[in-house]
Amino acid sequence: MNLPNKISCIRIALLPIFVFFYLATFIPCNYLIAAIIFGIAALTDMIDGKIARKYNLITDLGKFLDSIADKLVVIAALVLVTVDGTIPAPYGVIISIVIISREFMVSALRQIAASRGTVLAADMWGKYKATFQFISLPLLMFQAQAYASNWFAGTGFMVLQIINYVLLGVVTALTIVSAIHYFAKNRAVLTEEPAKVQVTNVVSNKAEENK
Repeated sequence: MNLPNKISCIRIALLPIFVFFYLATFIPCNYLIAAIIFGIAALTDMIDGKIARKYNLITDLGKFLDSIADKLVVIAALVLVTVDGTIPAPYGVIISIVIISREFMVSALRQIAASRGTVLAADMWGKYKATFQFISLPLLMFQAQAYASNWFAGTGFMVLQIINYVLLGVVTALTIVSAIHYFAKNRAVLTEEPAKVQVTNVVSNKAEENK
């Protein structure tokens, strides 16, 4: 449990606080506060990665925690802005299904690889996707606050919506592209025969017993 891993744990701990403020409509500027907390969580994602790479503190646990923390925070934010109508139906539901499906598919692939003693790290396309998610989602929360507080009228609010929907389109496209690229790059995990791995383990165990 080194420093980057502790920072990832902090990001996970921020999740219930973020959700509370987003749903606490009785608190003034609750959506804005939630957006700030989300921004802090996104900042910790950058910090723990830089520290891990700079001081060679990259561990399997760190890769796991970082991935889980990102998924939890992003999926929670996506569900919230979809349920309250900030992303209009049916587009919010479609985008949520695409993004959440991608995360489940990638997680399943990583579990298969882990069962064979291999840890799959995120690739650049996944990082591009995550970057745009961390930009798009807090802007959507700001949009929710602008609507609730009537900060913009007419054209101003429409411009904000257009910007957010374009960013959502980019996020969705990157989600699909990153999924295709990730599976193509790691297709050996799916084509490798588990039986061979099991036979290798049996031979290794017998060799140890003979010693």
